[in-house]
Amino acid sequence: MSDLCRDVEIGLSSTPKRLSSKYFYDEIGDKIFQQIMKMPEYYLTDAEAGIFSVHAEVIVGSWDMDTHRPFDLVELGAGDGSKTKILLREVLASSYHVRYVPIDISHNALDGLKKSLASELPDLQVAPLQGEYFSVLSSLSSSDRPKVVLFLGSNLGNMNDDEASSFMNQLGENLRPGDKVLLGLDQIKPKGVVLPAYNDPAGITASFNLNLLRRINRELDADFDLDQFAHRATYTEEEGIARSYLESLVNQSVRIAVLDRVFHFAKGERIHVEISRKYNDKVLENVISTSSLVIRDKFVDSKSYFADYLLVKE
Repeated sequence: MSDLCRDVEIGLSSTPKRLSSKYFYDEIGDKIFQQIMKMPEYYLTDAEAGIFSVHAEVIVGSWDMDTHRPFDLVELGAGDGSKTKILLREVLASSYHVRYVPIDISHNALDGLKKSLASELPDLQVAPLQGEYFSVLSSLSSSDRPKVVLFLGSNLGNMNDDEASSFMNQLGENLRPGDKVLLGLDQIKPKGVVLPAYNDPAGITASFNLNLLRRINRELDADFDLDQFAHRATYTEEEGIARSYLESLVNQSVRIAVLDRVFHFAKGERIHVEISRKYNDKVLENVISTSSLVIRDKFVDSKSYFADYLLVKE
């Protein structure tokens, strides 16, 4: 049984129903997410790119790397690498000996990134790796090369606080003392800024989330009628968590042939598909409190919408 098959069965058998956001990213999902990152409402990409554009030299300098000693720049969830290229150009301009190791669950994303880097940064040594973060990181942990791990775009925010704490603990365990992490986190801010990023009027986010059902139809031979589900999003500043759902518009039943099961949905019933946790210093300190990582520095955009934290493995 595939991971998708197992996770769909578990998630749709749960109360309330849920599906993992990691399955958003098939070939179609990757393309739609590129559109999301270009939406005017989706401030996250521009905010983090702004941080790198203004502070690239200081950020790279904060890694405290020896220009004579090769190091690995490892990126978790690299995607198209558009923001990372700003840092990569600074690294190359500063004459560091770096190997860029983008890690992503999506073959499509890695293939596209490898091609674009070959064209834009031909002198960069690139060693892409496909798979789950920690299975790949553990294979790199035996190397004595210093590491800087990039975990950008507020991807940590797709986990609840307990999951994020466990993730950061695991991340620390796969690093050596002195290794660094550059962690990008969306900051807690008013509903009027946050919610449109997850519920845009053009319906691009809705299309992205509904594509998850299309993928299940294709790969698990299911019969979800996408017209009978709608995207919903919620956010409260007090909690600091945006949530996305797929809501059944009618009473309906869906058959998933690969599972040989039928799942029933009541009108108004929601499938939880994603959380987007927003951070501040206190939330992050709580999340990493049991890990071997400590906050060394913080870089913010001009509106303080987003922050990139430099963490160090003790």
